[in-house]
Amino acid sequence: MLKASTLIIFCLFLFSFPATAQKSATAPQTAAPAPQNLKKTNRRADTKPSDPAAEPFDKADVATMAKQCVKFETEAGAIELELFPESAPESVRNFLNLVTTGAFDTTVFSRVVPGFIIQGGDLTTRLKPLTPELDKRMRRTVIDEPSPIKHERGIISMARADTPNSATTNFFILMSEARHLDGTFAAFGRVTRGMDVAENINKMPVQNEKPEKPVRVIKASAEVCPAPLAP
Repeated sequence: MLKASTLIIFCLFLFSFPATAQKSATAPQTAAPAPQNLKKTNRRADTKPSDPAAEPFDKADVATMAKQCVKFETEAGAIELELFPESAPESVRNFLNLVTTGAFDTTVFSRVVPGFIIQGGDLTTRLKPLTPELDKRMRRTVIDEPSPIKHERGIISMARADTPNSATTNFFILMSEARHLDGTFAAFGRVTRGMDVAENINKMPVQNEKPEKPVRVIKASAEVCPAPLAP
């Protein structure tokens, strides 16, 4: 009787062993990934977008920026500007950086509203195709900086969409008073010479605010403002 029981148990053991092995072979893998895979995954997780490239006036203070005057040499003549960083420091910083890095060179005044504004600063109008760096630059936004400066004839201000803090590289020069823009748009400078050039651009034929023959900026530059003339 004892021998028979022992034989039965031994047979049961032989039949159960293959089934257990098969189940283990088909079970999901739960082992940790190989070390090289972990390292690769960690590198991806630690990757961060690169910071914007440094520009000439990134760290300039208000006093330094206030000494700078800008000149647009256009196909219609020169337009010279003084800037107001005391009222709109980030708008002026953005503008000076675009001028001194050559971003505005060969752009056009792409929007003209007769008797109201001429608008420039659209980097997509450059003669040469946009580089990846300029494409990224033209998407960088500037905070709104409304100030006590009134939107009057000759004032230069940042153009933007209806969405707050959406100004990028576009600006406009006013041909007449526009007080409805006060307290909303960032007035940051004024034409000191060449207002007649701006007016001539404003009088050119347009279709739906698009000039038929847009005037191009040949070169934009910034330098220390000339000393005021003695009285």
